[in-house]
Amino acid sequence: MKYITTVNDEEFIIEIEHNNQILVNGVRYDIDFQHSPEADALSLLLNHRSFEAVVEERDDVWEVLTKGELYTVKVQDERAYRLAKARGVASDVTGEAQMKSPMPGLIVAVPVSEGQHVEKGDKVIILESMKMENELRAPKAGIVARISVEAGASVEKDQVLAVIVDEEEE
Repeated sequence: MKYITTVNDEEFIIEIEHNNQILVNGVRYDIDFQHSPEADALSLLLNHRSFEAVVEERDDVWEVLTKGELYTVKVQDERAYRLAKARGVASDVTGEAQMKSPMPGLIVAVPVSEGQHVEKGDKVIILESMKMENELRAPKAGIVARISVEAGASVEKDQVLAVIVDEEEE
């Protein structure tokens, strides 16, 4: 089966093959992954290299936290992708974007302030969890309308940390 996967605005064509192999843009990879329910994490072996990630579905995208970086991933099969393209469906986040904690942790820093303009991908919150610092980045360009946490605060999974709005909404 073929999927079109968009990771932070970059598209990849992924084909799932038999025998624990996938093709990513035509390049073959050996793959094996396990879900660890106690840590709510995935362990992935990709060409014999080990990766760990926390993956969560939010609205119509997946958020993947690995190696301290948060990625927004949209996965569509070929049919859904072509239909969306034909309809001109935009993949950009519009309106209010709530940034939620992907896991429990401790806020290390908030390098932005309310009212500040941010570009998509700018660091908004630095969260320490599972002994790693994770940079939570703006999902869209806009104005930081609200920051709900400060450095040193403990947060729970799915807690709203910040809200970013379109510039005209402010």
